[in-house]
Amino acid sequence: MRTFFGLILCVAATGANAAPPQNFLFTGSDDLGPLASLIDRPDVGGVQIVYSWKSLEGAPGKYDFVQIESDLAFLEARHKKLFIQIQDRFFEIGHRNLPAYLLDDPIYRGGLAPQADNPGENQPPGHGWVAMQWNANVRARFQKLLEALGREFDGRVFGINLPETSADVDRVAEKKRSDFSCDGYFAAELENLAVARRAFTKSHVVQYANFWPCEWGNDRQYMSRFFEFAAANGVGAGGPDIVPWKQAQMKNSYPFLNRYKGKLSLVAMAVQEPTLSYTNPKTKQKFTRDEFVDFAENYLGVNVIFWSTESPWLRQPR
Repeated sequence: MRTFFGLILCVAATGANAAPPQNFLFTGSDDLGPLASLIDRPDVGGVQIVYSWKSLEGAPGKYDFVQIESDLAFLEARHKKLFIQIQDRFFEIGHRNLPAYLLDDPIYRGGLAPQADNPGENQPPGHGWVAMQWNANVRARFQKLLEALGREFDGRVFGINLPETSADVDRVAEKKRSDFSCDGYFAAELENLAVARRAFTKSHVVQYANFWPCEWGNDRQYMSRFFEFAAANGVGAGGPDIVPWKQAQMKNSYPFLNRYKGKLSLVAMAVQEPTLSYTNPKTKQKFTRDEFVDFAENYLGVNVIFWSTESPWLRQPR
């Protein structure tokens, strides 16, 4: 048992093992039916589905989990697992997918902060939004959502993950507008993670930790402190991108994943559409499935890979 932010956390998941990574698909609820033939593949163990905060809460404390229930039933009928990602950040300027009350009530200071996004290799930069978790009122509502989800789905879903820690906000502007601070963001993310771990004691809990705002090369010890917390509290780690030996990640999360191999409850990482755009500098070709898996398994210690449904191997004959 370990206390953190006044919470008593129970370690529920077992340590990572040496089995090859499980294959999950990464998709949305609307795509489950059309993807049935891929989901039914014997080499696919389940599906990770992203649910926006807006889709789950219409008004304060008024939750709608019908879609999760429907997706879970669809997958259980096929003997597949469900991994849910609760999305509080968005990567297109038109996507402001927080409940309306968070955007409108002044106590939430607008709810969202603008952020830049680099979607992949040789792709134009984008603009999106991140929920202002450093605002105590916004954070309290997010934690209520996590607790409600835990009451309904703990032990029923295979796991839940919180989205990537990377957020490229204008620190000066957000300090004036919404009291943003680097330390405040880090503390808020770990506090949310602690609440998720308490709410889900049977299902896996994973934090996507790729970069921390204001930090490079662990110069503020955010990454090292996160991994210490994760290992001590039965929390898993991962991220949205498996890109073998990518320099930016090698200065941030990748060395810690390597260092903590076998010490985390679960390591779950994704090969999404932007990930597929990267080229192996040695071969000058796009990374292959074998190259992704080899790096994921042998260097990062990955247990679950969430594959884009556009991954070429899924279109090949079994």
